[in-house]
Amino acid sequence: MTGFRDFLTRFRPAASPGRAAPSGVPADRSAELRAELAPPLALLEQAEAEARAVREQADADAAARRQEAEGQAEAMVAAARAEAGRVRARTAERVLRAAEGTAAALLAEADREAVVVRDRARSRVPALADRVLALVLEDLEAEQGRQAPEREHPRAGDL
Repeated sequence: MTGFRDFLTRFRPAASPGRAAPSGVPADRSAELRAELAPPLALLEQAEAEARAVREQADADAAARRQEAEGQAEAMVAAARAEAGRVRARTAERVLRAAEGTAAALLAEADREAVVVRDRARSRVPALADRVLALVLEDLEAEQGRQAPEREHPRAGDL
């Protein structure tokens, strides 16, 4: 990098005022500027290259971490699915045992109710049978009472 003195020389007149001097070589300002800016621009290019390398490395690291995370996620999902199957099986077994217990209790209650109904039927059958027999006998007597007058005149072929 150029110093302050070099910077100030840009502003120094090429010749003293007065009579015209023979023509000289004009100063190449753009070459001077290029020479002055070349070292900082080289440093900037180097920094850009380093930044590019850092970005590329970061992209590679991110891709590797993403791939590793995807593998871990797949492993977690597989483990969760396997555990879900075991949990479903345990839950189904518990529900089945509870349903079997409920069914056994319902069957026991149904058996008790059946015994009560049978006992009630046994106690009522004799009375109902007596009623049915009395009604049947009444019907038979009523039928015989209606048919009796017809029998009083038997025909000759009926004997």
